Amino acid sequence: MSDFITAFAPASIGNVGVGFDMLGLALADAGDRVLARRSDGDRVTVAEVRGLDGELHPYLSTNAEENTASIAAQALWDQHGDGGGVELKVHKGVPLQSGMGSSAASAVAAAVATNALLEAPLEIDALLPFALEGEKYASGGMHPDNVAPSLLGGLIFCPEVLLPEVVRLPSPTGVSSVLLHPDLQVNTAQARRALPKSVSMDLWLQQQGLLAGFVYACASDDIDLVAKTLHDVIIEPHRKGNVACFDEVVTAANKAGALGCTLSGSGPSIFALCKDGDARNIASAMEQACRSQGIGCQSWVSSMNAPGAHIES
Repeated sequence: MSDFITAFAPASIGNVGVGFDMLGLALADAGDRVLARRSDGDRVTVAEVRGLDGELHPYLSTNAEENTASIAAQALWDQHGDGGGVELKVHKGVPLQSGMGSSAASAVAAAVATNALLEAPLEIDALLPFALEGEKYASGGMHPDNVAPSLLGGLIFCPEVLLPEVVRLPSPTGVSSVLLHPDLQVNTAQARRALPKSVSMDLWLQQQGLLAGFVYACASDDIDLVAKTLHDVIIEPHRKGNVACFDEVVTAANKAGALGCTLSGSGPSIFALCKDGDARNIASAMEQACRSQGIGCQSWVSSMNAPGAHIES
């Protein structure tokens, strides 16, 4: 059998607060790795799944029908493979149920690694539908707001109605993201089921205005407008109660100069956008606020133009 090819896919901020299921932002440094090589079988298999500590993962399955990585790889191999099988090794770098796109990162990394095994590899953006098949298993729907930025990098506008087309948005100059991950877990599927089935026209109009304003702010490089529009009046009120330190962390971020601060995906991670020069101080303030509530945490500071998935070796 051939040597393994390793692909890295970054963690991501789903929704970016203002764009539920429609906006996603890649993070630098944090991410999953998937190793892939051709095998003698006729299917995609998972040889191992390792956790953040490098040990075999106690929860994630090596059953190829129950792992987002193998599901994504199999979808690609079914359409473009030229016979034989694929063996995967999944090395998690993103905590589970973290609001950081953990399942998406595995699916994306697997699609990118498997693509590299093809005699005629596809362009990177053509891998989106296959990675989405893996994410669909984890989240119960075709939600691209973690998959698309993990695959392509940067800030992505990806409403389901436009799929498979997505739009890479310009990032405002001099703006970073800060993401804080408290040592908590929130199940994405459960958090989605807990959302209201309908909202008032007034709330819907507010959120549509904020989303349109945020997209325009990014396109026009208007940092003041980013600050005015980075708000979530529909989803955040129903989800913030799942994160014990939410109010304290958001208050600390805003006092330290954040442009805005809210949940990453369904939480428990919390992100802020801020001017580059304020990022480290804001990260420190968010960490201190979280730990003051007796909750451990870690944080990442990232450019809004963080790269997407790629082959490492």
